[in-house]
This record gives sequence, C-alpha cells and structure tokens, in this order.
Amino acid sequence: MAWMRVRVPEALWGEIESLIPVPERRFRYPGRKRYSERACLEGILTVLRWGIPWAELPRRVGEPSGQTCWRRFDQGQRAGVWPQLVERLQRRLARAEQIDWERAIIDSTIVPAKRGAARSAKTLPIAAVRPRSST
Repeated sequence: MAWMRVRVPEALWGEIESLIPVPERRFRYPGRKRYSERACLEGILTVLRWGIPWAELPRRVGEPSGQTCWRRFDQGQRAGVWPQLVERLQRRLARAEQIDWERAIIDSTIVPAKRGAARSAKTLPIAAVRPRSST
C-alpha cells in the first residue's frame, strides 16, 4: 500500500484525550470490550488523511475496522468533539508558529455566505396536477 495508518504522538494524545467522551461500561452484560479511543482516532485520521472509504480501512489484529471507526466518528460528531479538537490543534500550532494562514482555505461549508438569504425560502409542494384541457 502507498499509505500508512496515521499515528497520534503521545504528547498530542495527552492533550486531546480529555475531549473524547468514553461511555461507562455496563456492569451486567458488558458485551465485547471496546477498542481504545486512541486506536479509533488513528483509524479516523487515516481515512480522512488518505481519503479512502471507511470500508477500505485495512483490518489488522488489535485495530478497529472501518465501520467501528465510522461509528466513533459519528458519535464524536453528535457530541461536538471535532470542532473542539480542531480549535485546540489550531491553538497548539499557532503557539508553535506552524500555521501558514496564507494557505488557509475558507468556503461556504465552514463560513456562511453573506450574499445569500438570511434563511432559506420554503420549498413549494410538488403534487400531481392535471394538465389544462387543450380543447
């Protein structure tokens, strides 16, 4: 393979570990033990870094599958983890003066477009309409 799995360094993991919620394991019927949050984060970062589909994340012993990584990604999205994580990483890089803002990209998926309407217009209902009689 031309790509490798992304690894999170210890120093970075120590800083971001507190942002990732870990559900408490049930006492009764605990089920299968979860993969570590760090292993799932590394799988998520690998998919995002290399742009591969979740299903094509290589399965190795002791590492989560693409489906597990996607599930954790989705849980983190609903919990609001990713914006906090990006903000913390940006602050860390800014302190180290490693952000080149000349190469930053902002598009309408991140910042709302100002020329558009304040809110979207209501969509008109579409229904089957009998054509007018031509006779």
